[in-house]
Amino acid sequence: MPTAILADDERLMRDQLRLRLSEVWPELEIVAEAKNGAEAVELTAQHRPDVAFLDIRMPAMTGIEAASAIATIEGKLPQIVFVTAYDQYAVEAFEKGAVDYVLKPAQSERLAATTLRVKARLATAAPDLNALISQLKATIGASLGVSSQASDDSSKPAPLRYIQATIGQQLRMIPVDEVLFFTSDEKYTRVQTPSVEALIRKPIKELLDELDGEKFWQIHRSSIVNVARIAGVVNDERGHKIISMQGHPEKLEVSRSYLHLFKQM
Repeated sequence: MPTAILADDERLMRDQLRLRLSEVWPELEIVAEAKNGAEAVELTAQHRPDVAFLDIRMPAMTGIEAASAIATIEGKLPQIVFVTAYDQYAVEAFEKGAVDYVLKPAQSERLAATTLRVKARLATAAPDLNALISQLKATIGASLGVSSQASDDSSKPAPLRYIQATIGQQLRMIPVDEVLFFTSDEKYTRVQTPSVEALIRKPIKELLDELDGEKFWQIHRSSIVNVARIAGVVNDERGHKIISMQGHPEKLEVSRSYLHLFKQM
């Protein structure tokens, strides 16, 4: 039975990839999961899997740095599949570099094509990871910013990209870019998109630490808004700033502590 490890700092992405792999490659056994690149290297040395699925951006060590370290392990080496959330330009670069990749969130059709290539490689020769890493860096290092300095900011986890929420009886993964705003009470945080309202058990403060601070602003102790989805900001009769959001009628008030964010308005 072929074996694999999954490495991604987002648990939701690991869960999603595990599910998709069970659909397209049911005989594959996931023997371990890593939350960062350093763990991926340790787990590879421990379990000697046939395949390692490595996220590109991870704390402690990037996916590419982890693959470089894995190449130094004596004995059996795994096939490497990089997992990426980068845009089409970067994906084209991956293809030019002849590197297997999976674009987040993993889609069954694309993952099935990847598994066919991996199976073919497993049936032939062991991978030359040093050559693969050198080719990857030469081909896409500049476009993805994965140079020798990549580890300088790798200690900071990548911003949250998906929200796992229960809507009725269904578990949904909501892309954060689709979220208009988050509001919370003592127990729950409400996730609001133009078409979906969901509740999650995550406090605003914890959520704020995981979001991209350039895209999401806290405007109140209980509210965070997607800056790109702001339709307008006006002063009400009390002189308070009120935000309206695209595609939703609800108005959100900016508290005094966050007025500086809108000083130009």
